[in-house]
Amino acid sequence: MNDALDAIMLVMQEAFDSRYGEAWTRRQVADSLALPGTHFTLSGVELGEPFTLDEVTGFALTRQVLDEEEILLIAIRPRFRGQGKGKTLLQDVIDAARARSVARIFLEMRDGNSAEHLYRSFGFEKIGHRPGYYRGAVGGPIDAITFAKALTRQ
Repeated sequence: MNDALDAIMLVMQEAFDSRYGEAWTRRQVADSLALPGTHFTLSGVELGEPFTLDEVTGFALTRQVLDEEEILLIAIRPRFRGQGKGKTLLQDVIDAARARSVARIFLEMRDGNSAEHLYRSFGFEKIGHRPGYYRGAVGGPIDAITFAKALTRQ
């Protein structure tokens, strides 16, 4: 688990712009991973196989409650962006949720996040808006947009 936590924190440090205050602390991630229903996905490596931190391209952290799941955090390291890694990671997250019999998956993002086109290309639809939600942002607060996607069996 420490290898995975180290990988998540490395990606988080590189991928999240400090201007927005979105990155979690190591303690927040570790505490979340200790909760039932919390799952993580690492991209660029095979879980259960030895890996180096340099091989990790991204991560996603999700939380499942009954037949719904929320993507809490998802990120690709900047040097791997624009190579389809985000699409692959998001598909892996959706596939894993579907395998756990999840019927609906949610995510929330900062208004203006450039990844919105990726989420929409996967069929996520805007279902909510939270004015001023991200209060830690420089020049903020910034609104949050909530998206959802129904998952069907394949």
